[in-house]
Amino acid sequence: MERVLAMTSQHPVMVFSVSSCCMCHTIKTLFNEIGVNPAVHELDKDPNGREMEKVLARLLGRSPPVPIVFIGGQLVGSTDRIMTLHISGSLIPLLRDAGAL
Repeated sequence: MERVLAMTSQHPVMVFSVSSCCMCHTIKTLFNEIGVNPAVHELDKDPNGREMEKVLARLLGRSPPVPIVFIGGQLVGSTDRIMTLHISGSLIPLLRDAGAL
């Protein structure tokens, strides 16, 4: 848990991902297209990725937990939450407030 919190506090936008996940790719692409360069941690490439995935699943309240996005050090959610914020026009202001844009 400490590692996850430390990582999320160091970056305006932190995405925990699995390299083969299409939803993870979608979220990373969305951020890149709107001009955000998120920090991305690929859990499948981390020797401790399974343990981190369990922590993230507990935080999110479901499994699988990827992609899981933190903005400004705060848990925002997964694909459905990010897309809802984007469609409603709330994502850009949230990213600005976090210093990501």
